[in-house]
Amino acid sequence: MIEIKDLSKSFKSQNGDFEALKNINITIKDGEIFGIIGMSGAGKSTLVRCINMLERPTNGSVIIDGIDVGSLSSKELRQTRRNVTMIFQGFNLLMQRNVLKNVCFPLELAGVPRNEAEKRALELLETVGLTEKASAYPAQLSGGQQQRVAIARALATDPKVLLCDEATSALDPKTTRSILALIKDINKKLGITVVIITHAMSVIEEICDRVAIIDGGKIAEIGAVSDIFSSPESRAARNLVYPEENSYIENTDNNRMLRLVFGGEYSADIPLIARLAMEKGIAANIIMASTKTINGNAVGSMLLSFRNDSDLIGAREYFGSIDKIVCEVLKNV
Repeated sequence: MIEIKDLSKSFKSQNGDFEALKNINITIKDGEIFGIIGMSGAGKSTLVRCINMLERPTNGSVIIDGIDVGSLSSKELRQTRRNVTMIFQGFNLLMQRNVLKNVCFPLELAGVPRNEAEKRALELLETVGLTEKASAYPAQLSGGQQQRVAIARALATDPKVLLCDEATSALDPKTTRSILALIKDINKKLGITVVIITHAMSVIEEICDRVAIIDGGKIAEIGAVSDIFSSPESRAARNLVYPEENSYIENTDNNRMLRLVFGGEYSADIPLIARLAMEKGIAANIIMASTKTINGNAVGSMLLSFRNDSDLIGAREYFGSIDKIVCEVLKNV
């Protein structure tokens, strides 16, 4: 388990201290895939670097399996980093070494005999689907292949935690999906705790169990991904979950709007808007609609507008009576 308690981080600048993180409190369970998301400059990368003490917190603590990582000696911290490994946006491979030697590198640092290290490295290359690239050099690989090598290298020391700092940001959508599928498979097979740092909500949707939304160095919201998507409470969460809808809402004079969030069975099988019209005589204008897949389950959302207050109130009452539908009035009533 990873416990982040009252963590703050400040940096010196010409204009005085800049507080990048402010009183962060997060508990990450063993074996889960936990997401940390925020816009650029929100503090998410600083936070993940504080977990393995690449950045030392100004205040607060990081406790991993009951051990305060900040209290460790340099030698003890090096050992901990074998159990808490990291992959990056830029892959950080050694360009002068071939793929096999890149994966062997952390094992060499740990003093593992060469034959044993190479055997372990080949096993990991098989895990990430790159056995045939063992003799190739990073420059000969695609971005997705380089990230697979970086994942294999991160797994070399049998870590308990894998930190992923914008690990798919440099990849195209198809390659991103394949890397996320690989990480999910590794999590399932090896039971490794995964912490995903990203600015893309699509990554959170695809892979994470729970998510913390960071905004201006503070935790704006934290919870199960399905809960955040169905009913985001903070402004930061709404902007990430419904970016187009929120942009429309903020720039329109339309003041009779309602958002529905519902499970896939409703979007596929039940004509909600037609039923509203037939059963209640209420006409709704569909401004926007979308469907997302979260942990394998389809979740749909609609942004609706109405002609008058009476229709808006009636629609809210009607949809509010249907199980598994979250109904939220966005303006007016």
